[in-house]
Amino acid sequence: MTSKNQNELVHKAIAVLESFESGNPEAITAFVHPNQYIQHNQGLSDGREAMLGALDHLKEIGTKVSNKRALVDGDYVVLHSIYEFFGPKIIIDIFRFEDGLIVEHWDNMQEMVEKTPSNHTMIDGPVTIKDIDKTDANKEFVKSYVENILLGKNPGLLAAYFDGDNYIQHSPHIADGLSGLHAALQALKKKNIEFEYTHVHQVFGQGDFVLTVSEGLFDGQPTAFYDMFRVENGKIAEHWDVIEAILPAEKRKNLNSRF
Repeated sequence: MTSKNQNELVHKAIAVLESFESGNPEAITAFVHPNQYIQHNQGLSDGREAMLGALDHLKEIGTKVSNKRALVDGDYVVLHSIYEFFGPKIIIDIFRFEDGLIVEHWDNMQEMVEKTPSNHTMIDGPVTIKDIDKTDANKEFVKSYVENILLGKNPGLLAAYFDGDNYIQHSPHIADGLSGLHAALQALKKKNIEFEYTHVHQVFGQGDFVLTVSEGLFDGQPTAFYDMFRVENGKIAEHWDVIEAILPAEKRKNLNSRF
């Protein structure tokens, strides 16, 4: 896919998000498939009509959307944004396109924490994509990190994924560095808070940015973990995440998988 085509997909996806702020249905009507829109956010109904039907309410409550970074992987567009939606939220949206139209959507949402141990925000940092030629290698590298370390297949390899203690952390409760990650995990253990990744569902990447979509448990609750990594010189240099509990079956508004 050419960079022009990639930019076009990003433009369409961002235009759809901006509709939530403006209340204008034009972008949704133009860029979302009229009959085939699969919704994986289980708090929302399937189909384009449900999205169009929510616009007035979203505008009324003062929804605002500001996109910070975007990546394209084949037919998929990943958007990392701040939403003003009953307070500031960080959301990662994933859109799948077919023949130029959006046909499928996943997302994860988390309350934005203003003060973090690392003094970074949950969404600041680099936005320019580099090392396009390393996309596939970076996706494989990050996937192996998630499987070996987060899923626990080979935790002894942890140090191999990082350049010493150099690790910029945007997760809201973790300090910078491998030392910060270790301290946060120890704190969870002391509080008897269960934290477990059980399955990696999807891996998206463009250049030095890679997003993994995983399933697991946090404090006993089924949870979706969206982790975004920046890879530099063959090591993980930076990390953002959005963590959201999975709705229980009785609260879901569609029958699609969360993943």
